[in-house]
Amino acid sequence: MDFADVIIVGTGHGGAQAAIALRQAGHDQSVMMIGRESEAPYERPPLSKDYLSGEKPFERIHIRPPAFWATRDITLRLRTSVTEVDWMDHRVTLSDGSQVGYRKLIWAAGGDPRRLSCLGADLDGVHSVRNRADVDRMKAELAAGAKRVVVVGGGYIGLEAAAVLRKLGCEVVLLEAMPRLLARVAGDDLSQFYLAEHRAQGVDIRLETTVDCIEGADSAGGSGRQHVTGVKLHDGSTVPCDMVVVGIGIVPSIGPLILAGAAGANGVDVDEYCRTSLDDIYAIGDCAAHANFFAENAVIRLESVQNANDMASVAAKAIMGDKQPYAAFPWFWSNQYDLRLQTAGLSLDHDETVLRGDPATRKFSVVYLKEGRVIALDCVNNVKDYAQGRKLVEARLSPDRALLADPEVPLKSLL
Repeated sequence: MDFADVIIVGTGHGGAQAAIALRQAGHDQSVMMIGRESEAPYERPPLSKDYLSGEKPFERIHIRPPAFWATRDITLRLRTSVTEVDWMDHRVTLSDGSQVGYRKLIWAAGGDPRRLSCLGADLDGVHSVRNRADVDRMKAELAAGAKRVVVVGGGYIGLEAAAVLRKLGCEVVLLEAMPRLLARVAGDDLSQFYLAEHRAQGVDIRLETTVDCIEGADSAGGSGRQHVTGVKLHDGSTVPCDMVVVGIGIVPSIGPLILAGAAGANGVDVDEYCRTSLDDIYAIGDCAAHANFFAENAVIRLESVQNANDMASVAAKAIMGDKQPYAAFPWFWSNQYDLRLQTAGLSLDHDETVLRGDPATRKFSVVYLKEGRVIALDCVNNVKDYAQGRKLVEARLSPDRALLADPEVPLKSLL
């Protein structure tokens, strides 16, 4: 049986940063990264943006050059998944049937795209945007002439994909089951702004609309499979299309840990040092449910590069004996058309919003408050508000609303 002092399950942002952080902290024993993909670790956010559009080649989105891992004596075991975790004997079973022992295990497996549950969801031409292979299949179909696209989901992934597809000249219909876009992550001001922007760019957005089934016809070439031809909606109408892009969230990839007895439901539960309930096993990133200070210590999962990287550093330091609790400031971003959205903090359970600036100028901010305190900001093309607003969130301040709403008043003056 093979052995690695530390096994890292997952080769995304969290897994890569965990390996890097271990070496930076002086870890000189063996480190093995196990990942399902065939590629060395690469960035995920560009997949729905620069990589899909063709503006950035794959070589430019590697987290580190592929040769980096060997120079740091980090073993990459690719095209492989972990099927079983034996925490008592400190070993994992892999998809090829082999086993690897470990001293410490970091679970950074992220999540799998949530699939539509309707008839036809597995037809050719129905895509998620989670890895390079997903986007490569989309790019191949676009190059072959696909022009009519239905995007299911009005969150950030769906909106980013819609923006790129419009830029590529596609006809785009976006379906959202909720009454507004970004309903789970942003307030109404931001929702209405992006609704207007996407419609102005030619996206046909249909709110409170659900999918009944996906229709298809036999693929050319006699493959025996069917390719999507349209999306039938709950009202009985059908939207003809050549491609469907599904962006309705992820399901945390935690099966082997839960089967091994780890605590968790929506993600695997971790403590302030990213430790699971199983001895010597840590979990980080999208799949890790943790009590977050900026969410009033509610147990949540954060799907962001920031969270994956910061949790990776916490876990690596804990393994090296330098236990520092996770207390990182949460931040996010999204690029759509020429709009740069930057989010500071978490707007969960906000009870008030303040609008700074006029959305018609395409430069403004939405400030979220709870019980009078600033808890988050969404800043569109407004780097200054984003940088200064972080300080308001960190200071847990309750500024004067009139001053907060005045875009001519620098946020730093309210500290």
